[in-house]
Parts: sequence; C-alpha cells; structure tokens
Amino acid sequence: MITEYLFYFLSFVSLFGAVKVLLSKKPVHSVLYLTLTFFTMAGHYILLNAQFLAVVHIIVYAGAIMVLFLFTVMLLNLNIEGEFPKSAWMKIIATVTGCLLFLTLIGSLKTFELEMINNPNLSQIGLVKNLGKTLYKDYLLPFELSSLLFLSAMVGAVMLGKNEKQ
Repeated sequence: MITEYLFYFLSFVSLFGAVKVLLSKKPVHSVLYLTLTFFTMAGHYILLNAQFLAVVHIIVYAGAIMVLFLFTVMLLNLNIEGEFPKSAWMKIIATVTGCLLFLTLIGSLKTFELEMINNPNLSQIGLVKNLGKTLYKDYLLPFELSSLLFLSAMVGAVMLGKNEKQ
C-alpha cells in the first residue's frame, strides 16, 4: 500500500521536474530540474527492486553527466535574456512531430495490460546477484560486443587526441 503511494508521489515529482526542464527560462534551472528527475527515476528503480540499477543511475546520470552539463552551461554562460525567433515552418514541423509522437504512444499503450508479476524470480532480477547471472548467462554475446565497442571508442578517442608532432 505504501509502495503504491510512493510510486504516485515519485511519478508526480518526475513529471513535474520534466515539465519544468522544458519550461525553465534559465539553463541552470533546467539542469537542476533534470537532476531531480533523475533522482526520482532512481526511486522508481528501487521500487522495482533494482537497487543496483538505481545506484548506477545516480552515479552515472545525476553524478557525472549532470555535473558535465552544469559546468558546460556555466562555462558557456547561456543565461542570455531573450529567445531566438523561430520560423513558422519550424513551429508547424514541431507541432506535427509532437502529434505523431503522441499517436505513437497511444498506439503502443492501447494493448498494454496492467497486471502484477506472479513469478517471484522475475521480481528479484534487479538484485546484483541475479543481474550478474542473467547478464553472463543469457546476454553474454551482446555484453562482450558492447565491451569491444567501448574499447574501440577509447582507442579512437586516444588517437584523435594524440598530438601529431610527437
């Protein structure tokens, strides 16, 4: 019963933060509201019994990426008053794209059924032990391929950053 109320509270705060990210006039406030939204998403992970994902979400998104966004916004000094004018075509395209996204969401949620998971093994998937078993048993090939992708990205970043004169 308390988890249901907590879910509704976290959902409300998450939606509030997401709307404030879009409506804030100052970029620093948008970044702070996005951080609030990330923390509420981590709360949703905890409600889903995925504590490891919640901690990783807080460390990676609310910690590293949001600090990077905040420093970038502060470094670029984007607190300029006034907006750039948008053409009528851009407003029409944005409206049509938003309507298409809304129709896609309605179509995908049309067949959605809300029912509780009765299998207790599925509700424990977010724990570190079970997540590791699932990752290395069922998803070993995609895990190894993603590690090769990250390795090649690191080598590429080192090669791009390398000074040619040395």
